[in-house]
Amino acid sequence: MTGTDLTVSAVGLEIDRLANVHRRAGGVGMSVLNLIGGQAENLLERLPDTTKDQLESVTQRALETAMSAASVSHRVVPARQTWLDKAVATGMGAVGGAGGLPSALVELPVTTSVLLRSIQGVALDHGFDPESDAIRKECILVFATAGPLAADDGADLAFLSARMTLTGATVHGIISKVAPRLAAVLGQKLAAQTIPLIGAAAGAATNYAYISYYQEMAKVHFGLLKLSHETGRPWKVLTSDLRHALKKDNVP
Repeated sequence: MTGTDLTVSAVGLEIDRLANVHRRAGGVGMSVLNLIGGQAENLLERLPDTTKDQLESVTQRALETAMSAASVSHRVVPARQTWLDKAVATGMGAVGGAGGLPSALVELPVTTSVLLRSIQGVALDHGFDPESDAIRKECILVFATAGPLAADDGADLAFLSARMTLTGATVHGIISKVAPRLAAVLGQKLAAQTIPLIGAAAGAATNYAYISYYQEMAKVHFGLLKLSHETGRPWKVLTSDLRHALKKDNVP
């Protein structure tokens, strides 16, 4: 399909649809916050200082492991089974939360692999090859979002702009750029899983929220990428259109 195949009106409708997907993603973390009775910005304070200091390196290792593990898993279970990814992630969250911080840290790389696998499945659904080097990078970039417990829509969209600055970077290079942002997001998850008495429930709810969120944000990311390929419109123009659509929706 070429740029002339899609009218301006059709592009506008698709941007509005993706704005609705983005909006839906932004609401999935509320169940977690309601369960734990806290605020997302205070969750990281629950973690020991030693854990916070190691979080970035732990996250980078988890991403490196996830990149190879998620790719292998696609050969065993079809990527389009998104319900299975959600079930596995939810179960892993419950197991991780049941044992507090030690078990949550052990569970972290496994859950990261499931999240990445789910993102790769969305890429495949949009007609992209998740095994190609370029799409592997795009999948990692989805992790640069603000996370399901963030209320800042602008932060959610920051990863769209980040894509413009990483042209030519290696997969490892992108992982090193994304890891600090993801570390803060996963730190909130770990903190929720350490809450006494409800650790398992919080772990299950958190993982369900996280995989739902990243699936939706991947739909936004690869929806824009597909639209760019189909229309020839630059990524920067399409992301600007999406920002405008989201801003328009927030007007009373």
